[in-house]
Amino acid sequence: MSNQANALAERIELGAAVLADLAESLSDAEWQTIVPNDQRTVGVLVHHVANMYPLEIDLVQQLATGKPIVGVTWDAVDQINAQHAEEHAIVSKQETIQLLRDNSKSAADKVRKLTDEQLNNAETVSLYADAPLTAQFFIEDHPLRHSFHHLANIRVALSR
Repeated sequence: MSNQANALAERIELGAAVLADLAESLSDAEWQTIVPNDQRTVGVLVHHVANMYPLEIDLVQQLATGKPIVGVTWDAVDQINAQHAEEHAIVSKQETIQLLRDNSKSAADKVRKLTDEQLNNAETVSLYADAPLTAQFFIEDHPLRHSFHHLANIRVALSR
């Protein structure tokens, strides 16, 4: 096992665990609080993070296996996020937390299987103007950072 892959996986798990711990502590009113700079509820954002792990890891695996990421744009991301918010406007806290735990564990397990060579593999990424980016960068910028990004916004919204 790659020490680097394991370290990345542990950081993915940490972000999900901190987000799950916060989510578990929320009242029903806090769960329904709108996050001002996002316009989604706390619950929808937590579900969004949980829901995105499989897609993010699929893209990581593309890069790791020498395939470029094509057709993924910020407009497409916005559309996916809007559709998710509409389809999951009301989400169960316990089911969402379980989804977060399950999907983050699966993501971390897949990252742990990557070799150093795969982590260092760079291919073009349409989301970033076809810049040649490594699988490690994509891990750090998406499945790893994602939970921390929304956690920070949720904490601001809830004054925590």
